[in-house]
Amino acid sequence: MATGGPSAAGGAAATKDSWPELVGVSSEEAKKKIKEDKAEADVQVVPADAFVTMDYNSTRVRVFVDSNDKVAKAPRIG
Repeated sequence: MATGGPSAAGGAAATKDSWPELVGVSSEEAKKKIKEDKAEADVQVVPADAFVTMDYNSTRVRVFVDSNDKVAKAPRIG
């Protein structure tokens, strides 16, 4: 009868997967905020023009920064 599907009760707001509000802040501020939202995250600060692997990692959050150490695009899980 009950299927026990992939949606969990009360889970939507708790599963943040991107941080568009961090664009323009310093990498340190971004790392702090991401860790507050997702303590288990492996936050990696990377230059915006760096080559990175395309594999998906559910605990990794890459923070792409410009030459002034400001977040260049919204960090997201992956």
